[in-house]
Amino acid sequence: MTGRLLGKSIVITGASSGIGRTIAFRFAAEGARLVLADVTTDVREGGVPTIDRLRAAGHEAEFIRTDVSSERETQEAIALAVQTFGRLDGLVNNAAIGIGKPLLETSLDEWNRAFAVNLTGVFLMSKVAVAAMLRQEARNGVRGRIVNISSQHGMIACPEDIAYGTSKAGVVYITRQIAADYARDHVICNAVAPGKIVTGKPGRAAEARWIDYSRSRTPMPRLGVPDDVAAAALFLASDDATFITGENILVDGGWMAA
Repeated sequence: MTGRLLGKSIVITGASSGIGRTIAFRFAAEGARLVLADVTTDVREGGVPTIDRLRAAGHEAEFIRTDVSSERETQEAIALAVQTFGRLDGLVNNAAIGIGKPLLETSLDEWNRAFAVNLTGVFLMSKVAVAAMLRQEARNGVRGRIVNISSQHGMIACPEDIAYGTSKAGVVYITRQIAADYARDHVICNAVAPGKIVTGKPGRAAEARWIDYSRSRTPMPRLGVPDDVAAAALFLASDDATFITGENILVDGGWMAA
């Protein structure tokens, strides 16, 4: 590794499992000091908790239980990073849930919960993060960077999951809005839009019918893995990403190009 995030203080939501877990490992290997914000330390795909693996490897990392739909808990997560590391260089909004139901089967409570986590969570975390970034000096022309994990399904229909797809469309939009509003203040906001990423987590996304569907739609001869998303997130969180803001980078094996 090349130390592309050396000394940078970064909060990652949904960091205990899946894509968030891999982003945490990649960022730590590049020298980041991390706050892992999640509702649990349990690893859905199995294995040693993310925070324990990072600490065992000698990385600087803290865990804070965070429901991103709670304004108080989002404030506490950002405050922990600032208090522990002295500033906030980055935020990765990764926490998300799926409902897995089409319109007529989705209850209002399910719809509201998906939006509370997937979109309101991005709003709340970003609001607190940007406020913290504006209070600190710029480094290399940047006060702070936000990387949102959106989805290709924020741009095309999400089969049988109207709440997830619609909420992710909101993430694509809020990325552009934050970027446009705060670029002059040296706050950068971009997104990574994964295609089909095989994480090893159980559940609907791992069902054979969705794996087969995704293979049929993906031009590249394999499906994605979390490292593919982590690499793109690393680029956007690092000083290598210059003069880039408001972008939604597809990591989908060519799905949206076909």
